[in-house]
Amino acid sequence: MEKSGRFQVIVFDAGDPASFKRSVGVPNGFGACHTAKVEGYVIEGHVPAADILSLIEKKPPAVIGLVVPGMPRGSPGMEQTSGAKDEIIVWAFDKNGVTSKYASYAALAV
Repeated sequence: MEKSGRFQVIVFDAGDPASFKRSVGVPNGFGACHTAKVEGYVIEGHVPAADILSLIEKKPPAVIGLVVPGMPRGSPGMEQTSGAKDEIIVWAFDKNGVTSKYASYAALAV
C-alpha cells in the first residue's frame, strides 16, 4: 500500500479480529487476514491498491468496502516467485453485507 505512494500504513492489533471485522461490516464468510480503514471505507484482505484508489475516486453509492477473501496467490503481498496467480475476485459490499463483484483478475498457471 505504501508503495502506491498514496497511503501511510499504521498497524495495530484489534485484539479479537473476528469481532473487529463484524463491527466494521465485513460480510460473513468473506474474512481474510487483515482489515483496514481507508478514507472511511473498509478494506479486507489483499485488495489491489488500484481497486482501493478506484473506490475512493468513484465513491459508488451504498458501498462501504472491498474484500478479497482468503489469501489468493498473486494478490498484493502474496506474489509467487514462479509468477503463478490464482483468480482474484474483488467484492464490494454494503452495510447489510450484500456483495457484488467489483473487479476480477484471471489466474495464471506457470
